[in-house]
Amino acid sequence: MDALRRARRLTASSTDPAVRSYAYQAAGIVLRDAGRWSEAVPELRAALSSASAANQPDRVADVRATLGATLVVGGRTRAGLRELDSAVDMANGIVLARIVMRRAYVLSALGRHAEALKDLSRALAGCRAHHDVLWEARTLTNRALVHVARGSLGRADADLTDAESLFRRVGQDLEAVMLVHNRGLVAYNRGDIPGTLTLYDRAARGYSELSHVEPELAYHRCQALLAAGLAAEAGQVVDEALQAAALPTRQAELHFISASVALVDGDPGLALRRARVASRLFRQQRRSWWQARADLVVLQARQIRGDGGDRLIGQAAELADRLVDLKADDAPLALLLAGRLATKRHPDEAHRLLTAAARYRRRPAPLVRATGWLGQALDRELAGDSRGILSACGRGLDALDEHRQTLGSSELRALATRHGTDLADLALREAVRRGGARRLLTWTERWRATALAEPPVRPSGRDASRLAALRSQARRLEEAQGEGDPQAVARARQAWEQAVRHQRHLLAGTRRQSVRFDVDAFVDAVGERTFVELVEVDGVLHALTVCGGRVRHSVGGPVEAAAQAVAQARFALRQAARGRPATIAAAAERLQQTLLAGVRLGDGPVVVAPPSRLHAVPWTLLPGLADRPVSVVPSATMWLRARAARRPSGERTVLVAGPGLGTGGAEVDVLAPGATTVLRDGTATVEATLAALDGSRLAHVAAHGDFRPDSPMFSSLRLDDGPLTVHDLELLRRPPHRLVLSACDSGVMAPVGADELLGLTAALLSLGTAGVVASVAEVNDEATVQLMLDLHAALAAGSGLAEAMHHARRAGAGDAVSQATAAAFVALGV
Repeated sequence: MDALRRARRLTASSTDPAVRSYAYQAAGIVLRDAGRWSEAVPELRAALSSASAANQPDRVADVRATLGATLVVGGRTRAGLRELDSAVDMANGIVLARIVMRRAYVLSALGRHAEALKDLSRALAGCRAHHDVLWEARTLTNRALVHVARGSLGRADADLTDAESLFRRVGQDLEAVMLVHNRGLVAYNRGDIPGTLTLYDRAARGYSELSHVEPELAYHRCQALLAAGLAAEAGQVVDEALQAAALPTRQAELHFISASVALVDGDPGLALRRARVASRLFRQQRRSWWQARADLVVLQARQIRGDGGDRLIGQAAELADRLVDLKADDAPLALLLAGRLATKRHPDEAHRLLTAAARYRRRPAPLVRATGWLGQALDRELAGDSRGILSACGRGLDALDEHRQTLGSSELRALATRHGTDLADLALREAVRRGGARRLLTWTERWRATALAEPPVRPSGRDASRLAALRSQARRLEEAQGEGDPQAVARARQAWEQAVRHQRHLLAGTRRQSVRFDVDAFVDAVGERTFVELVEVDGVLHALTVCGGRVRHSVGGPVEAAAQAVAQARFALRQAARGRPATIAAAAERLQQTLLAGVRLGDGPVVVAPPSRLHAVPWTLLPGLADRPVSVVPSATMWLRARAARRPSGERTVLVAGPGLGTGGAEVDVLAPGATTVLRDGTATVEATLAALDGSRLAHVAAHGDFRPDSPMFSSLRLDDGPLTVHDLELLRRPPHRLVLSACDSGVMAPVGADELLGLTAALLSLGTAGVVASVAEVNDEATVQLMLDLHAALAAGSGLAEAMHHARRAGAGDAVSQATAAAFVALGV
């Protein structure tokens, strides 16, 4: 506030009206930018009076323009625009050009983009005529923002490029930072989320170095985080920004984005309340473009809550048409909402709206194109055009593949699949309706575990040092449990976790084209074994059984019943592991009935590919699978990939025992003579373990596991110097070919996105590990030791993972605890 104090000193000491007008104007601008717009207005009126007393028409016009913009910021839109219009009418020369540019900025903030463009063209001509380089650059920057709002990204890029060279010429540091911020907007509208977040980070650092607060950055960062599927992070940013925002215009925008966050986060009630607040504020500020967008969130929330009827349909259709006229980014979403609402009662109106939504399928941004293709698919559904439905769904998912391939982070790629849920569900429904098991299998594979099927982008070496710091915090947290301040250490650990996640989110994708699933080649590869792929369609479980060159389709029961049976079975296994009475037989029978009733399993080995929400099934507990080799995979595509994984040329085997094991890692003692590398008793550090795992043929890690449902990428194995996380595993250059994890729950993962998984075993399979043995429930430590020894004996004899686990289960037959422990382990992959 030094500028405010200096201005106040000048107004108190100077008698020159011209000097006083500048001082009052400076004070008004400082107060306005600090959010104290009601205090700013009297200062600016005093500046206007002083400029009039100085008999300087250009000063009067300049101050009047500042007053007009301030009134608009404070929500008094009509009065503000009157002042701006008066300033334009009385100005001349370069002052006129600058004021016209400022009016254009206000008009664009109000969503009146066509009027803003006219003003900006006029201002640009005036700046160039008077050789005013700085204001030419400012005008180009503002015009770029209008182009972004109207979807003209090429023109926006060209204006920003020209503006950057001009800002550099005149040494304007703050406006150069603002230009970086604006480049982030262009990247966002192109669909480049990592590029957007990187540019926003650069802008934030630049603003901070210049001690400048830019409230718009919080809004724009929230937009990008929502597009990335990071609703929790977006909510945190917007909540902090709302507490700091003082300007009514910024408060309205933040209430709007906060409503959008609540909608994505599954809280339509909160979204409705916040969107209504935003709509009211925008209406008071006469910002029709913004108000229409807030009204869309109101209608979306109402629809999710079950509102309907002709009134809502009419409101949605009217709003959709208004957003189209305003050229708002949200227009295709509004058209989809209105079209869906009208489908049953007003099919002709639904056709009009969905056809309008489909026009967006030619837009440059992949997410917008996907929305357009969904409109096309829904319109084709309305017309009963089956081929058209599936074609449009395929094209929409292609667009989302393009979006996902821009992302390097495994987490973001998995979350991004959520954007394709409606398209995938529509395609699956249509495939079931049309019939044909191979068709349904093809569409099941089209949007299942697509993020896992591509190896993650390997992070830079800097991530290793961040993860080492995180391990240090984890050790300090353990030490602080009994003394010191554990909350402070926990906060520090959380901060490091956020830093690691954030850096991973900035990784750009490889844009590598996905390999398409070939159903005929897959059926040939399955051969005489039995492959069962389970798929959820409208809450019902369907089974696709592949064996002997045929694909069969059978319909099961509710997925919710299956999920409950899985939870009951895992509880029964936990009770058995603790030596308590457990109704395992009843739980096993319930699993059989809810998952595989009526499925022909044949006599030989079985491979199961369940949907992500059923990944933690203890499959060999099922009576029909108990006495045969069983392996589990996220998808048929992942099974093919695992089969094709190249076995390392060497025979390097690795054994790792972490600290604090109830058995002391007894199996490692027995297996150690045959191993190449043994890490334990202080040598089992994360760095040493990663080095040993890299490129190994077979590895066994006996360590306590920690599954993090709140942040699955930080699920970990406890080693001597701290946790080895999923993020650590992604630093591997060559994954282990096969890995055995003997910890409790080491095979439990987090279902995310459309049908994706995140966790330790998911990361290994994505990296290219052919097979993993891990548990999906709590296990008995003593029984696990013998199970692991029997497993390794079978592996040494040449068995595959599923066959080796089958051998180990048989060896423990007759003992209830041993049988429960064996059933808790699954063989993933091959």
